[in-house]
Amino acid sequence: MRFFLGTHLPAWLGFSEPWLFVSRRRLADRVSSWPRAVVPYAIDSGGFSELSLFGRWTVSPEQYVKEVRLWTEEIGPPQWAAAQDWMCEPDILAKTGLDVCEHQIRTVANYLDLIELAPEVPWTPVVQGFTLDEYLACVRLYESQGIDLSRCPIVGVGSVCRRQDTSSARAIFRALHGLGLTLHGFGVKSTGLVKALDWLASADSMAWSATARHDDPLTQCIGRHKNCANCYEYAVRWWDRLVVDIQCAGGTVEVQTEQLQDRIM
Repeated sequence: MRFFLGTHLPAWLGFSEPWLFVSRRRLADRVSSWPRAVVPYAIDSGGFSELSLFGRWTVSPEQYVKEVRLWTEEIGPPQWAAAQDWMCEPDILAKTGLDVCEHQIRTVANYLDLIELAPEVPWTPVVQGFTLDEYLACVRLYESQGIDLSRCPIVGVGSVCRRQDTSSARAIFRALHGLGLTLHGFGVKSTGLVKALDWLASADSMAWSATARHDDPLTQCIGRHKNCANCYEYAVRWWDRLVVDIQCAGGTVEVQTEQLQDRIM
């Protein structure tokens, strides 16, 4: 498995050991230059923030393409960049005023726009829905537009980040995997990830930050910050524990350096 540690801080790209998952919003907000990546990374389009804040996408495909091309040049090529999908959770539908079908149509249309505008970028399509039947319908919608998702290097599964540890989420992963799709799970929890190892090729998570927000800071961080929600040391300790949990469940995680491999074995 490829696991991407989510981070608020693009500066980590310059020194991190775990692979990183960085939001387009965080990259775009950075006022100084971006570091050259020393670790593989992927770009999250930031769709949840866009739709929950504005009820629509305020970033055009043309702007997103321009940004990803710039970051590819400045930071280094990403493993992939997620398409600008439309989540299908009930609270997001309430924000947009649209139904699941329309969100799926717009998700597929955006992927088609991106691969036409910048075919050199490793765009990742996202399958959206809420029920299993809706996800399967989304796969068929891609097929109707000439996109065979089983031929894509990685396919994101959207609208499951708050359901990762449920039987419904596992059924969705299992069914999509059964269609031959190589799946990425967005925003997984550690328990959900361990239970979905048979069906996910990659995943990302910011769960460490949410946990740290409610924990006391690490001993060495006392006096440096109130909590470790943006702390690299805390994030790496969390990542180390997750890797061990995955290994105990019979899985493996790709690592970047021999030093990191030695530390977690």
